[in-house]
Parts: sequence; structure tokens; C-alpha cells
Amino acid sequence: MSTADSALPGSAGSLPVSGLDPELSSRLKRDADGLLTAVVQDATDQRVLMVGWMDDEALHRTLSTGRVTYWSRSRGEYWRKGDTSGHVQWVRSVAIDCDADTLLIRVDQVGAACHRGTDTCFDGGALEAVVLDPTERSA
Repeated sequence: MSTADSALPGSAGSLPVSGLDPELSSRLKRDADGLLTAVVQDATDQRVLMVGWMDDEALHRTLSTGRVTYWSRSRGEYWRKGDTSGHVQWVRSVAIDCDADTLLIRVDQVGAACHRGTDTCFDGGALEAVVLDPTERSA
């Protein structure tokens, strides 16, 4: 990655220059660091695989290359899923939620989705929760 790839999105008060369509960019509602949440779902079985972060440039790269690119908050750089692990995410669709602050990215996942080598990051165990029978539910 180049030095420009390791600059924090939103640092110095402005986002890095991006190839993202300005009309799309103007619709997005980013957090204080200039990032959007990206929920990644398997296009075949609908499982949620992982959650990542994107700025405008990561979204542009994802939309224009067919492979998912994220902003790594821990590494402070862009990373295209699979470049080092071989566990590639091929884009099937990208959608914006109603508040324009979260992306849903449906992918064809090759190999593990999680950095721990598992199929999904959401295998840490179910939490105990009250689940009401539909006849017991009221607003």
C-alpha cells in the first residue's frame, strides 16, 4: 500500500480524494471518522459473514472492481479481502439502508470470511435471550 493508502479517512478535516460518484457520496451519512458500516452477507445462504468499515474510496473500489475493499481501522489502510489470505469476496450486490449510514454487501465468499479462519465472524456462541411465542407478543 502506498502512503496515501494509509492516511486515516477524514483526517485533517476532509475525506481523501475518491472516485466515488459525487451524487452517491452526498447521500451517505458517515460516522465521525468518515466511515460507513458494511454488513457482509453470503449471497447463497444469506448468513451474515462479517462487518467491516468503508469510506468513499473503499466503496468506490468495491463498486468498480467486483471485489470488496475495506478500510482497516486497526491497520490504518485499505485492504481488499483475499489479497493476503486468498479468501476472496466477489460482489453480488451492494445496497444502502434507509438512513444511508450502513451498507449491505452480498458476496460470493471463497474460503473463510473471518480473520480467525472460520466461515463467519458470528460463531462466538448464541447469547441467552427471551424468545416469546408469537401468541405472547404485544406492543
